[in-house]
Amino acid sequence: MSFHGPTLSPVTLGSTPSAFTLWPHPFRQLSPAPSLDFSLSPSFLSRPYRAWLRPPLLPKPRLRPPSPSPLLRLRLQAGLFSAPGHSRRSQRRPRGLELAMGLPEERGRSGSGSRNESGSREEAGAGDRARSWSPPPEVRRSAHVPSLQRYRELHRSSVEEPREFWGDIAKEFYWKTPCPGPFLQYNFDVTKGKIFIEWMKGATTNICYNVLDRNVYEKKLGDKVAFYWEGNEPGETTQITYRELLVQVCRFSNVLRKQGIRKGDRVSIYMPMILELVVAMLACARLGALHSIVFAGFSAESLCERILDSSCSLLITTDAFYRGEKLVNLKELADEALEKCREKGFPVKCCIVVKHLGRAELGMGASPSQSPPIKRSCPDVQISWNQGIDLWWHELMQEAGDEFEPEWCDAEDPLFILYTSGSTGKPKGVVHTVGGYMLYVATTFKYVFDFHAEDVFWCTADIGWITGHSYVTYGPLANGATSVLFEGIPTYPDVSRLWNIVDKYKVTKFYTAPTAIRLLMKYGDEPVTKHSRASLKVLGTVGEPINPEAWLWYHRVVGAQRCPIVDTFWQTETGGHMLTPLPGATPMKPGSASFPFFGVAPAILNESGEELEGEAEGYLVFKQPWPGIMRTVYGNHARFETTYFKKFPGYYVTGDGCRRDQDGYYWITGRIDDMLNVSGHLLSTAEVESALVEHEAVAEAAVVGHPHPVKGECLYCFVTLCDGHTFNSTLTEELKKQIREKIGPIATPDYIQNAPGLPKTRSGKIMRRVLRKIAQNDHDLGDTSTVADPSVISHLFTHRCLTIQ
Repeated sequence: MSFHGPTLSPVTLGSTPSAFTLWPHPFRQLSPAPSLDFSLSPSFLSRPYRAWLRPPLLPKPRLRPPSPSPLLRLRLQAGLFSAPGHSRRSQRRPRGLELAMGLPEERGRSGSGSRNESGSREEAGAGDRARSWSPPPEVRRSAHVPSLQRYRELHRSSVEEPREFWGDIAKEFYWKTPCPGPFLQYNFDVTKGKIFIEWMKGATTNICYNVLDRNVYEKKLGDKVAFYWEGNEPGETTQITYRELLVQVCRFSNVLRKQGIRKGDRVSIYMPMILELVVAMLACARLGALHSIVFAGFSAESLCERILDSSCSLLITTDAFYRGEKLVNLKELADEALEKCREKGFPVKCCIVVKHLGRAELGMGASPSQSPPIKRSCPDVQISWNQGIDLWWHELMQEAGDEFEPEWCDAEDPLFILYTSGSTGKPKGVVHTVGGYMLYVATTFKYVFDFHAEDVFWCTADIGWITGHSYVTYGPLANGATSVLFEGIPTYPDVSRLWNIVDKYKVTKFYTAPTAIRLLMKYGDEPVTKHSRASLKVLGTVGEPINPEAWLWYHRVVGAQRCPIVDTFWQTETGGHMLTPLPGATPMKPGSASFPFFGVAPAILNESGEELEGEAEGYLVFKQPWPGIMRTVYGNHARFETTYFKKFPGYYVTGDGCRRDQDGYYWITGRIDDMLNVSGHLLSTAEVESALVEHEAVAEAAVVGHPHPVKGECLYCFVTLCDGHTFNSTLTEELKKQIREKIGPIATPDYIQNAPGLPKTRSGKIMRRVLRKIAQNDHDLGDTSTVADPSVISHLFTHRCLTIQ
């Protein structure tokens, strides 16, 4: 084995694919920053495949898929193909690496369909749900990955030669010192020792320097707008350039340093979607402190719990903010949380407060973020003040210097902690590290959204969630993008707010949640179509699988049948996209997350841990690490190992069920605990929910299991109706009939409950754990602090179904 650079001797860490060493790529320390465009730099693809892995990644023995279940046989016999991907064609035996992992062959779509005006192919005799929507020619012409064949080449390289692939990407960033040892080391097998993942350990860099300083000084983007800020009220708007953002970050870094914050310290941030939130998190990254952002919709108890778990020494918050019509006194909640911390023996040293609603009285043309006076300022909001720890942001910033030398961090130093809830136990503090996370979010952002320099990107997620971390802050900034930062909600002051903003800023790439799409669907097409939306080029979804009906509405109405939709699957723990279409390469199937991103090696396992090939359904796992994978649960590595690696040694276990169809497309079927076993048949709650919302009367649906004396488990459905429809026995029978027709008699629900609202987290996810308790009349709900509207739970308990319908 040889390559250009220093001669190295291979070292083997283990004898399985889950424990090995990769040698470092001799990337440069400082260089100009050309575009991360593999299509322009294909040299590594033309090289012979080398045995970088010691030992090589030999696939485990695979099994033929089990024979079809009785339900699947029923559907095959009846010709019911409600979920795309089922076919009567005989199963093909996968060939080569791509097909072994379920990747598609480069071939035409099945059926004798014809192209429609949007460039998609409609299969003969199939409806919209069975269509394959190909990227429009104008998207392909400028795409970084313009074909399925090009995708396959890049993916193969990234999986077979991760050191080569990610080493080339690492060249596009600044490293104070290069990687002195193995480029990648890891162990995924709990039976062989401690679980660990290390990318470029020993190399030093700073993510803030890479996303700000280099954009300003090397890429000459100082005058480019980094963020357009759109407040809760229409007309509250401002913008900040990369140069202005760098100055503000340096100032606040000096503020934090003066308050005693040093590398490795933890800082809690509890703020709405304002520019100071971005400044605060980047300042933490600049000086090597870990930011722990807590969504501003969380309670004081939740904030306290997170501060205590990570021992945060400083809190950053705001006075108050509006979310739609609702006034949130955030400082009051922060004070309550800090008091709880003191009662538990952990006094926080300092609380820095942004005067957000008070900008008008400050004349905040001099605001640290250049934000304008807030139209709906609320001088009557009572802000308590603790002279011992409370400090005003604007006063500290006025005294701070404009320059701050970044703290150089090891690639494996922690960057941030972000808490994610499990079905049981306290929230897990997911830890992401500097180097790998930087590479992964920059690369996923560029290719998944097909980013180009002239784009205006808008991700509607709150920065308090991983989507906001990766695709509001770090990913866009790493690519020198202009983004929209939105403080409000989709329905305030009216339901056309999102499309008004799209037109206002000429948004080209738009990324939102299926929950928001379904919400806006209820109001019809007119609030969307009265706006131009001509600037839109790519649409995206995140947070949960999108049902085909919502996908089709999003594509037809919002995207005018000309915008590819990237339906992305990933997790807080993965750092970035794992399964996703690419806008210029992937024929899209409504509801499918399509194929793995670069460096991602998925597999589907049965209950025995055996890999299934071809068409299959089971546990979704990943066979090898990618740079953005979490490294541990903060303060509890044993929980990290147990949660993600114990069930199937040698694999990262997502906890999600997945189906792979005959064309290699992946379909997320929901959390494993959302799979129902009815009379010995495994049913996907997502599939039943999709069948329910196809009915014109149903706006949203959630399905959980309920104990049954004969079947073992039966289906209990909650349905939220569209305006103008009434819940009655006739509708109940129509819904049952629809499920029987779409899925089969075995899926007929025993209970259907009218649900004017569903219990959701503040990020919009349905809390099925709570719904299962309601279905069983079990009032021991556990922690419900993340429920956006607790009154919904009481209503559902009161009106729950008492008898089988």
